[in-house]
Amino acid sequence: QVQLVESGGGSVPAGGSLRLSCTALGSTLNNWAIGWFRQAPGKEREGIACISGSDGSTYYGDSVKGRFTVSRDTAKNTVSLQMSGLKSDDTAVYYCATAGCGGGRWIVDSDDNDYWGQGTQVTVST
Repeated sequence: QVQLVESGGGSVPAGGSLRLSCTALGSTLNNWAIGWFRQAPGKEREGIACISGSDGSTYYGDSVKGRFTVSRDTAKNTVSLQMSGLKSDDTAVYYCATAGCGGGRWIVDSDDNDYWGQGTQVTVST
């Protein structure tokens, strides 16, 4: 059992930046692949970034590539998502989850997506 908690959401003007964090309560994230997902009202859930637990490789969805960066701080037991150049289309609830990425590929809808955080709202205003 892995209990994930996201933090760092909020409201930001278009073009601004936010940093989301994901940590695990009572366990370590360090060996897990962790993905970031988001869901906007009326839209399907979208996988946006993933960092492997085995080789540290990173993967991004096309909509965020070049703007978002996923990273891991093993000492703080945290996986972060640095978001820059935010657009109104980035408005959504953002979730972290255990994920299936590594070895050169990311299976967005993976059987490894077992554990999810509660989500944090990101609102980008124009």
